[in-house]
Amino acid sequence: MTALRSFPITRVDAFADRPFTGNPAAVMPLDDWLADDVLQAMAAENNLAETAFLVPDESGEADYELRWFTPTLEVALCGHATLASGHVLLSAAQWRNEMRFRTRKAGILQVARNGDDEGYRMDLPSYRPTAKPLPDIARAMGGDVVETLWHEGGYALIVYHGAEEVRALKPDLAALSEGDILYIATAPGAGDPSGADVVSRAFAPGAGIPEDPVTGSAHCVLTPYWTTRLGRDAFAAYQASARGGHVGCRLVGDQVELTGQCVTTLAGEFLL
Repeated sequence: MTALRSFPITRVDAFADRPFTGNPAAVMPLDDWLADDVLQAMAAENNLAETAFLVPDESGEADYELRWFTPTLEVALCGHATLASGHVLLSAAQWRNEMRFRTRKAGILQVARNGDDEGYRMDLPSYRPTAKPLPDIARAMGGDVVETLWHEGGYALIVYHGAEEVRALKPDLAALSEGDILYIATAPGAGDPSGADVVSRAFAPGAGIPEDPVTGSAHCVLTPYWTTRLGRDAFAAYQASARGGHVGCRLVGDQVELTGQCVTTLAGEFLL
């Protein structure tokens, strides 16, 4: 009988202050990279929006290399699984205040303790969208669309009048399933029970994620858009999925600084 290999795995609810909220991610530190098809199979087995795989970085640029896989494909950037990775590593290394990650397509990312708060702050790239007609996407998203914007990284931003419209959306996910595109619906948060300045929802059916609970990379697009529209460099955001999650957003030069909390819900071993 072939001996099984054991890999540590931690499940974390990111952008959450209690279990069953925020966005769950699996964090799996490895000694070295496994074959891509094995990583993908492990992510499919975990069946979460993202599995983050970490390997000690030998370049001197960062502490770890970081890659993210949905159940169906590898993605260029995942914010919530990066936050979860920082949470797992910093929880184990109480003497450290930050962790740096080298990624293949998103550059160097950092997660740090957020001062005296229980949460963390995370530096991600800023993806400023530009206005672009997206009639087919607007039709599939539904509702009374105010504005559509696009970022070449595969982000469609669909703006609505109010938070209640965003919460009520029932997009045609089959019509939005072509390609690896993240569809972000957003509106001002005035009057929303979350108390946030901005409300959003995010959908990625082409990546095997019908609706993502709380999406860090979506806020890489939302932050430059809303700081310009609101006329200030920071705001409070709420992603109004069934699980829901609060995200603090700040634009700092060509980066966004996102803040949030994490909760560990499972720690164990993955046997392969």
